[in-house]
Amino acid sequence: MSAEEIKELEAVVNKLKFKASMKASELHDLVEDRLLSDFEDLIPFAETTYAACKAWSDKNKELAKLKA
Repeated sequence: MSAEEIKELEAVVNKLKFKASMKASELHDLVEDRLLSDFEDLIPFAETTYAACKAWSDKNKELAKLKA
């Protein structure tokens, strides 16, 4: 893989990390501010947060292998 392709993958990893952080923030806000009134939303929020973190983790592992 070329240096340019690795740089592009790094950009993808950074975008996925940002998305995961945003989902985690939304989940945190739900738990901290609205848990008792919106507790039914907890599982969908947790699932989307998990999916975003998993997508970042998978791409980050791919990037780490290429850099090794």
